[in-house]
Amino acid sequence: MVSMEFLLTSLILVLIPGTGVIYTISTGIFLGVRASFAAALGCTLGILPSMLASIFGLAVILHTSALAFQVIKFIGVAYLLYLAWSIWKDSGEMQLENKQELKVNLLQVALKGCLINVLNPKLTIFFLAFLPQFISSSVGSVTSQMLLLGGIFMAMTFFIFILYGMLASKVRQYLIGSSKITKYLQQTFAASFALLGVKLALTDR
Repeated sequence: MVSMEFLLTSLILVLIPGTGVIYTISTGIFLGVRASFAAALGCTLGILPSMLASIFGLAVILHTSALAFQVIKFIGVAYLLYLAWSIWKDSGEMQLENKQELKVNLLQVALKGCLINVLNPKLTIFFLAFLPQFISSSVGSVTSQMLLLGGIFMAMTFFIFILYGMLASKVRQYLIGSSKITKYLQQTFAASFALLGVKLALTDR
């Protein structure tokens, strides 16, 4: 039921840097390994609504209704630009210190990661286009197969994002105490979120 083609394709898709990857990496660098785990979990849980929506038909509505798609899309754009502005605004004010990990609100970190994916309408349509390619009509319920494949995709996402976060937290150790590098990284991540927001705004259905 689960083909090697599906696993390899999913791995490539998860490894490609997107908003979730950038958010997890930036969290690992600035807030530490525990926060990066929370970011990875939030981004992964943010996939669930899109996956279920695609399986149970909401993707069809988004694909056929220009208004519904545009509303969700621009809410997502506004959120990405808000993240970019928040990071840019604080550029130079954050100092990387080991004790910062103790002050992090992990629930808030996870919620931000979750919203990044929930507010991306392309993700729902992606699942509608992606999962059916690996469904076999001769192997039981189509819905059950899509739920299984979607679950595997989410598990793979969580695992890869945790690795990204761990690697980012390792880099953090070399940046502690350098306000100049910290400011540069903050501005880089802010610009990345802004560009991803613009890219989403220019995306058609």
